[in-house]
Amino acid sequence: MLASLPPEQLAAFLKRTSDRELEAIEHDWGWWGRPNQQAPKGDWRTWLLLAGRGFGKTRSGAECIRDQVIHHRRRRIALVAPTAADARDVMVEGESGLLAIGPPQQRPQYEPTKRRLTWPNGAIATTYSADEPERLRGPQHDAAWCDEIASWRYPEAWDMLMFGLRLGPDPRVVVTTTPKPIKIIRELIADPTTVVTRGSSYENRANLADAFFAQIIRKYEGTRLGRQEIEAELLDDVPGALWNRTRLEELRWPLYKSVPDLVRIVVAIDPATTSGEDADETGIIVAGKDGGGRGYVLADRSGHYTPTEWAQLAIALYRQHKADRIVAEVNNGGDMVEATLRMIDPNVPYTAVHASRGKVVRAEPVAALYEQQPGRVFHVGTFATMEDQMCAFTTDFDRKKAGFSPDRCDALVWAFTELLVDQMEGYGIFELQRRQFEEMERKKAEARKPPEPVYAKGSMEWQHQQEALRAQRQEEAQRQEQQGDA
Repeated sequence: MLASLPPEQLAAFLKRTSDRELEAIEHDWGWWGRPNQQAPKGDWRTWLLLAGRGFGKTRSGAECIRDQVIHHRRRRIALVAPTAADARDVMVEGESGLLAIGPPQQRPQYEPTKRRLTWPNGAIATTYSADEPERLRGPQHDAAWCDEIASWRYPEAWDMLMFGLRLGPDPRVVVTTTPKPIKIIRELIADPTTVVTRGSSYENRANLADAFFAQIIRKYEGTRLGRQEIEAELLDDVPGALWNRTRLEELRWPLYKSVPDLVRIVVAIDPATTSGEDADETGIIVAGKDGGGRGYVLADRSGHYTPTEWAQLAIALYRQHKADRIVAEVNNGGDMVEATLRMIDPNVPYTAVHASRGKVVRAEPVAALYEQQPGRVFHVGTFATMEDQMCAFTTDFDRKKAGFSPDRCDALVWAFTELLVDQMEGYGIFELQRRQFEEMERKKAEARKPPEPVYAKGSMEWQHQQEALRAQRQEEAQRQEQQGDA
């Protein structure tokens, strides 16, 4: 295998090889792919490739499909990704996608409007979004490629695909994904017709940018998230976590069942304090409550946004879901949060919430709702990243050890605190008195301060005073951020 040869041996091999042979070798994945990137030999129904970020999963999946089309006469192939955009941008048009591999004369023609690729030998592949499982109900296939199945919002898409995988004597499917300890992954591993291949990000280091490795390893190596995303470990539930995956699967709302009429819907926001490259995500969750007091998670649109972007998105979700209120934590953003929202829509109903208690204390009443029988809270779809955060959220949660800040989980807690958590009797007057006391203490502290001397603008003393004020503001911002993470 050429990929494993030392540079001097590779150079010697290429020097003594003819141009025609080199052309054939260039597009022969058997020469270039690592052993665990090659489709398994023998009889199998499903090839499950569990690997870390940057391992080369996409190239492996694409080469497997190309081999099935060229050498095994597959004629109807399904390409299923978490979203339609993922199918197009990664599986088809990506740098390692189907349009980029193989000899030019063997590559398929792509018709985006028909979601279809057609190879010169007549084989046809159709792209599907796991967000729309019903589209897989009718079509039949003899091969399929499922990408990032652990991130599919509706796992029922897998069932619909399997019902249609019935053409030919030996239909096969390749599944490429980063591992997550969810039901569908565990079932695939346990299936005797599945061949499982594992790999880590380190194995493809020669083909990845040094900056990628420097940044990813520095930030995530040794963390639980790093073990999953880099080393491709299938991690079990975290001991002491407030939520567990078994219970979340039990509370998954059936795809075929309509959500009851909701009497309240809120959009909850946990804003990030900064929007730079290393900033935390802004948690944005849409949740509702029916007439029986049951809660429903409807959407998770969290991500890295500037203040204007998350405000626009939150208001768009408010309108899309016909919500009655936006709820946002203001510990770090203060009046800026409301001002940003009002800039987009001056009349949007808004409630500011203050984190006067730690994250765990706030989350425990919401976690208790998930444990009640019968279910009090349901997830309408799969929200993979949010559920990862929930199942890693322990009573002694440490964001540095975990490798992430639970912003989505925080937004979820704010949503159901607003919708379902009953406040203690007299809570309103208690909260009012608490805030009045804090304000009184702040004013006392300010009154005890000696007056600041006034220096001539531009003088050395004035410059030193301005530097001190800037340092003081930075310390205050850091203190507020630490309080928000507490």
